[in-house]
Amino acid sequence: MITVVDYKLNNLRSIENTLRRLGHEVKVTSDPADVQAATKLILPGVGAFRDAMANLREYGLLEPFVEKVKAGTPALGICLGMHLLFTESEEFGLHRGLDLLKGRVIKLPTNLRVPHMGWNQLHPKRADALTEGVRSSSFVYFVHSYYVEPESPDIVLATTDYEIEFPAIVHSSNVWATQFHPEKSQRVGERLLENFARL
Repeated sequence: MITVVDYKLNNLRSIENTLRRLGHEVKVTSDPADVQAATKLILPGVGAFRDAMANLREYGLLEPFVEKVKAGTPALGICLGMHLLFTESEEFGLHRGLDLLKGRVIKLPTNLRVPHMGWNQLHPKRADALTEGVRSSSFVYFVHSYYVEPESPDIVLATTDYEIEFPAIVHSSNVWATQFHPEKSQRVGERLLENFARL
């Protein structure tokens, strides 16, 4: 069972439908008890960092999610969900994140068109079970105005170029995250989700 955390700022239908089409059991939930019982967790997200953290607290999801991840449950953050996993974000002020991954979320440079929206290539940095079968320079779909800057470059699995290079996939211990939307990235995204389901 893959548990998708619904904190009411999520784009859930696409991720749920994609996982079901791949043959996996999925539970989309705002119930802390479901999070506590999860065997795999996905933290998706669309919207603002501050509001997302507030909603995780309001629905009682923050502590169960952090406890489960720290206990070793495989977790995947997607887009804003990726940002929430990090220490802090500078989106509309400085806000504390879940601190499951060390680093900061920062804004794309002002000389770039923001939001970054569209298809860009992945540039793998090292092999990983999540990216098995995904070829170098595969295209995936991005929609974001901020990106992560990890404390350690060792957690970066793949980058992308949007005039600057930034992390597209990160992995540390039992935590993975993607800046792009695998559920909107066609066969490449499906392969990543399938790999996560099999971890």
